[in-house]
Order: sequence, then C-alpha cells, then structure tokens
Amino acid sequence: MISPKNIHIAEYNYPLPDERIAKFPLAERDSSKLLIYNKGVVSEDVFTSLPKYLPTGALMVFNNTKVIQARLHFRKAQVQDGVQGAMIEVFCLEPAMPNDYQVNFSSKGCVQWYCLVGNLKKWKEGKLYREISMPSGDIVTLACERKGLHGTSHVVEFTWDGEYSWAELLDAVGELPIPPYLNRETQESDKKTYQTVYSKIKGSVAAPTAGLHFTERVLRAIDEAGIEREELTLHVGAGTFKPVKSEEIGGHDMHTEHVAVRRQTIEKLLSHGGEAIAVGTTSVRTLESLYYMGLKSEELKAKGTESGDGEELHVEQWMPYEYAERCENSGQSPMTTVDALKALLSYLDRHNMEVLHSSTQIIIAPGYEYHIVKRMVTNFHQPQSTLLLLVSAFVKGDWHKIYDYALAHDFRFLSYGDSSLLIP
Repeated sequence: MISPKNIHIAEYNYPLPDERIAKFPLAERDSSKLLIYNKGVVSEDVFTSLPKYLPTGALMVFNNTKVIQARLHFRKAQVQDGVQGAMIEVFCLEPAMPNDYQVNFSSKGCVQWYCLVGNLKKWKEGKLYREISMPSGDIVTLACERKGLHGTSHVVEFTWDGEYSWAELLDAVGELPIPPYLNRETQESDKKTYQTVYSKIKGSVAAPTAGLHFTERVLRAIDEAGIEREELTLHVGAGTFKPVKSEEIGGHDMHTEHVAVRRQTIEKLLSHGGEAIAVGTTSVRTLESLYYMGLKSEELKAKGTESGDGEELHVEQWMPYEYAERCENSGQSPMTTVDALKALLSYLDRHNMEVLHSSTQIIIAPGYEYHIVKRMVTNFHQPQSTLLLLVSAFVKGDWHKIYDYALAHDFRFLSYGDSSLLIP
C-alpha cells in the first residue's frame, strides 16, 4: 500500500463550480438533502429522514463547540489632515494567556490571543484603539498591542477599562468569521444560522458544519428512535480552511485543535463497545484521537513519566501510521479499541479528572484504519482538502461515487450545503 505521506493531493480534485457552493442556508435547516452512501450504494432523501437510517441502540456523538465573534477591526489612532488611520483586522485564533478558553473568556482587563493580522504592513508598532458602546451605555476603550510571533500568528494583547469580561466585549464588537469561500460579508442572520442548535462551549472560529442541519425536531426523532446522544468539544481552528499546498500530503502540516471530553462520554463509548456514529469531521477527529490518547496514556504509565496534564496525550499528525507500522514490523497486535478507552479512563481515574483537556493534530487519510467511528454524518468538502482525504479513508477510496452523484443531482456544497450519511 502507498504510504499516506506519498499520496498526491491532485488525485483528490473534482470540479466545483461557484454556483454549487451554498452561500446561504435553507430557510429550514432540516429540509436539506441527505445523500446516503450504504456499503457502496448511493441514494438520497431529506435530512428529516436521517433517524430511519440509524440503528436502534447506537450512540451518536456531537461536537457542542460554539463559534465566537473572533474578527475585530481597529483603526490606527492618529488622524492626519482629517484622514483616519488605516483599518487593521485582528482575527483571534486561540487564547495565549490565560490559555484556558473559559478562564480567558471570563477575564477582565487584559487577555492575550494568538491572532492573524490583516493589513499588517500598516501596523509597524504601537497600540490600536477602539471605543465600544456597551448595552448599559458605557463607553469602553479597547486597545491591542503585538507582543511577538507564534509560528505564523501574532501574540496580541488586548486591554480595556471597565468591569466587562472578554466574552462580553467579543459579543459587543466582534464579527462572526464565516468561511472565506462564501465570498461575502457576514450578515446578522449568520449569528444564528452559523451555530448548531446544540452549541454550548465558546471557542471555535468555524462551525462544525455537519451539525447545522439538526433541529430540535430531528433531535427528538433521534431520541424516539432509541439512539443515544453524547457530546464532546473540539474547538475548530482557522486551519480547517488551510489548503494543501504541497504536492504530496507528507509536506502538509496539520493544525492543532483543542478538545475536551468528559469521563461520561468515554464510559458511554465503552458501554457501546467502543463504537459511535460521528456528526461531522470534527467529532470524527476527536473520537479517533481518543484511541491514540489511550495508547499514549499506557506508554506513559509504563515509563512512569505521566504528569496528569492532558496535553501530554496530544496526538501528533503521523502517530496512527507510525504505530501501525511499528505493530506490523514487530508482529504485535494493535491495542483493541475497548482496551485503549479503558486505559484512557484509568488515566482520568489516576489524576482525579472529570474532563480530559488535550489536543490533536491527527491527519486521517487513505491507509488509516478507523477504530471508533462506524457511521458518519458530514457535508460535502472542498476539492484537494484534508477533509476529503478523511472521507476517502472512511469509504475505502470510494469518494468519487459520492461526489459524482452529488454533483449530478443538484446537491449544495460546503458549510451551508447539503448533508450525507456514510455507512462503509
């Protein structure tokens, strides 16, 4: 088998005319089309019919992250000859200090974030300022100043007066960052339509878009069909839109995303034999990462080097393939999914943790063997993207059949587009 690192991304291309990209969602979320890929057979239905394709007693896992209003606009303070200073866009990616999302959002007075900065050449030094009128009528002055580089992003410090939290300021002045391929400005309606109905935990700069089709009506129907629901959190980063620019995917650096998984979720997975239906590629990446986090916890325990900091279980990009190769070369059987999840649960027990906070850089590409995810609900992804590689790995290379059908049958593509249920 060809090594995943040697896969040519050009082999994962398809024609996607601009008119097939859904610029806005349908008026009714759950009235979107649903493509069903069932062991090689493709058909279609409407999204409200999803529960009838799911086995009674199964476990369905959702990502409950909430998109933040991460895009901020400032002007340079100086005014010359009546002309305002340049407009500078600051796009918040993830918290730097405090680095815990919830602590950062509740902070008052000062926070630091890793940010992308637009029109950077016009901001050489100094602070940028912006006055904000709060609902209470107070005027808050928000300033930002660059404090250094962190990879390709800048460390930006935000300071302000008053008794408001950082979350309140973002809600008051931030702009929801809709995907760049929509080629339009954010509208007021996006604040609602670009969030799942079950979003809870703030932190994403992009929505887990497979979840956008779900309504309370569909969730009730899932419950009534005897399908259990569980939630986890993966904060989606801007890297989800990062194109693969290298000819082979071995040259692509996957972005790191932060996850939070409750003990209850791992226990629920174990009660279902370590199997789940994943809603969206972010849930897929989190669930599959749990297997490798279990492996890591066992390795650390054997070495006597574990610290109890969940970040020590971070899943590196190529870990799955290196582990598979190691097992093959040694003749050792890979750890079972159930044993990996039990190891992870033991890790939580040893460190009195109710929630595992960690991160993953996993890349799922053809050659990957899925451990936990047995069915997947997902939208239609961009050509030559890592998400298309993930889908191809799931359907054993049969992605062309799915995408050819969707293109020929008037399906809508990308974030606000239609949905699919994949059963390999």
